[in-house]
Amino acid sequence: MNKAMWKRAGITLTAAAVVTGLAGCQDGGDKAADAPAKAQSQEDVTKVIQAAYTKTAAAKSAKIKMTMEMPAAVEGGGTMEMTGVQGWDPAVMDVTVKGSMLSAGGPGAPEQMRMVVRDNAMYMDMGAARAAEMDGKRWMKLDMTAIAEAAGGQAAGKSMTGGLENMNQDPAKQLALLLESPDLKHVGPEKIDGVDTQHYKGTLTLEQMVAANKNLDVLSEKERTELVAGVKKAGIKAYDTQVWVNADGYPVRMDLGMKMDQGTVKMGMRYSDYGAEATVQAPPAKDTVDLFEMLKGLGQS
Repeated sequence: MNKAMWKRAGITLTAAAVVTGLAGCQDGGDKAADAPAKAQSQEDVTKVIQAAYTKTAAAKSAKIKMTMEMPAAVEGGGTMEMTGVQGWDPAVMDVTVKGSMLSAGGPGAPEQMRMVVRDNAMYMDMGAARAAEMDGKRWMKLDMTAIAEAAGGQAAGKSMTGGLENMNQDPAKQLALLLESPDLKHVGPEKIDGVDTQHYKGTLTLEQMVAANKNLDVLSEKERTELVAGVKKAGIKAYDTQVWVNADGYPVRMDLGMKMDQGTVKMGMRYSDYGAEATVQAPPAKDTVDLFEMLKGLGQS
């Protein structure tokens, strides 16, 4: 397999991780047919989101349908859809991926593929055609721990692994971030997929988001400043969260994202079957190619 082919395969593997580090806020769902309920007080809003956080954290898993849309100005744009199961504590994911972003893998890229995330590594089933070019190994692995170690420095490692961490960001952690928003508010009742829900939203500036993100606690003050400066240079302005909570206190829809100079990158999740089994296994090593190791061997690291 030549260097260009490996590079295109690497783009396919990393696209999902990169895009989820840059997400945007989507439009609301179907408005409830009834007259709007009385607006909740700030204290009531906080209590609802705190209760939803507690229930969601305890559930540890759910079925998920995730959609993403990037404007053309960001890495050529495109769409992606993931359907499957996500678990947190521990963070795992087993989904089927499809959408125009898969074409970043070049000619012969599959129309859809299975993706598995566990132990801070992402695996993608590249399909039979690509397996023929990889000594029969159809799974490609991206080890984010190895990349962070090779990058040197906590800030560099966090920058490179941020996409995968955001992809694994469970809904409970997203609710925790929402609680940090100074403008958290109740929008009103809405129906989502025929289910009665209450809609809430809030926005964090980049500085507020970094301060609230516990994943960044390992950074020194200097590294944190450098990270914020780098993200600002990329044109990221604000982090938005919208959530729709059902009568049982679980989020059934969540829209997350980043507003950028190039436009809004959108990511939306639909959750169901909280507590569904999330037994996710990594592919056998004999069927797996480590992309990072291969690129190092090709002089492309």
